[in-house]
Amino acid sequence: MTVTASGRPETSGPAGRPLPRVLVVEDQMQLVRALQINLRARQYEVLTARTGREALALASATPPDAMILDLGLPDVDGTEVIVAFRGWSRAPIIVLSGRTSPGDKIGALDAGADDYVTKPFAMGELLARLRAALRRDEAAGRDAALVALIGRWLVDLSAHTVQDSDSETAAADSPPPRLTPTEWRILEILLRRPGQLVSSAQLLAGVWGPGYQDRTNYLRFHMTRLRRKLESDPSRPRHLLTEPGMGYRYQPDPGQPARLLTALPAAGVESG
Repeated sequence: MTVTASGRPETSGPAGRPLPRVLVVEDQMQLVRALQINLRARQYEVLTARTGREALALASATPPDAMILDLGLPDVDGTEVIVAFRGWSRAPIIVLSGRTSPGDKIGALDAGADDYVTKPFAMGELLARLRAALRRDEAAGRDAALVALIGRWLVDLSAHTVQDSDSETAAADSPPPRLTPTEWRILEILLRRPGQLVSSAQLLAGVWGPGYQDRTNYLRFHMTRLRRKLESDPSRPRHLLTEPGMGYRYQPDPGQPARLLTALPAAGVESG
């Protein structure tokens, strides 16, 4: 199987380019089938989920290029899925819902959705809005390599790599740490907000999804592991800081904020 630079399996379209991956989150199976047929006919790779929690787990394991999301899901409200997904992904979200009130539309858009289509809908219009959202996303350069310095390590969020900041003195017996997918998701949220406080509830919803806002022990466990892997002195962290009773913060060194650089060579991702 061929794998792209981002680590995703390559499903090739014309000229060997990967097909855009669309996650459809909808519990009406007849509508899901109609969307699958129309999207695949137009060279999209399609993933489907019936619940919000299933959608977030699938998006975490197989990141989509765009999401089509119903608000009336069996387990959680779709706006909760938007908030959680926005914690670590900027992929476009198009809401496809039978809710027509201005309040519902405003709530979804304020939560982070990019567009809102009401049911019943014209398939051609939905597909045109999807194409427009993907064009805007591509133009915004979502996949630019955000690289941040933590201790001695350069952490590249786009390529999911960790590399010694001084390649000339990098020790062969001290290889770069390997981070788990959960640790990468936590870093994604913190590093994209340098110097800003991120509440525990925001992190828990963004990493684990709705319903986990009280599981602060999860964060303590993973933040301890991240400090051991990345900080020069884990007992006195300089970059991955705890704000007691409030949340966490990524604090760059003065004069060395998170910055845009070219992608770094791969160093591997730990499973788990």
